[in-house]
Amino acid sequence: MRLCIRHIPQTMNEGKTLKQHFTMFAAYNAWANERIYLAAEELTPVQWSQDTGAFFKSMMGTLNHILVADRIWMKRFTGEGDAPAALDTILFADFAKLRTAREAEDRRIVKWAGSLTEKALAGRFTYMTATDMRTISQRLAPRSPISTTTRRTIAARRT
Repeated sequence: MRLCIRHIPQTMNEGKTLKQHFTMFAAYNAWANERIYLAAEELTPVQWSQDTGAFFKSMMGTLNHILVADRIWMKRFTGEGDAPAALDTILFADFAKLRTAREAEDRRIVKWAGSLTEKALAGRFTYMTATDMRTISQRLAPRSPISTTTRRTIAARRT
């Protein structure tokens, strides 16, 4: 089952909540990945795995890297799932298997973004970096320059 996003908003509405932004970006990510995979399916097997001098060598290496990075971040965010140790890990040399895994990860990201609560968005998470094994603690989302209470007060005054 493919996740198909038919419409992506053209502008970001100032009134959107952080959760709405997260869910919009998750949907956009799935849409963009679908477009990339539609283009990549046109490659011949030689083109798919050919070293083109790119950082991750080939289209196969690059698309595997993007899936690896998403799995690493989702493991950090949720504490669940596989997180490869190296950013250049080839999870799947076979295009069809990689595409199936990509679609599953995109559904996972969309579901996770949709499950975020205000408390989670205001919280922090801690993780170990993949490259130099440092512990990092950071906010999940940036602090809003105007608090929810202040926004409600401003909205109430407008009416």
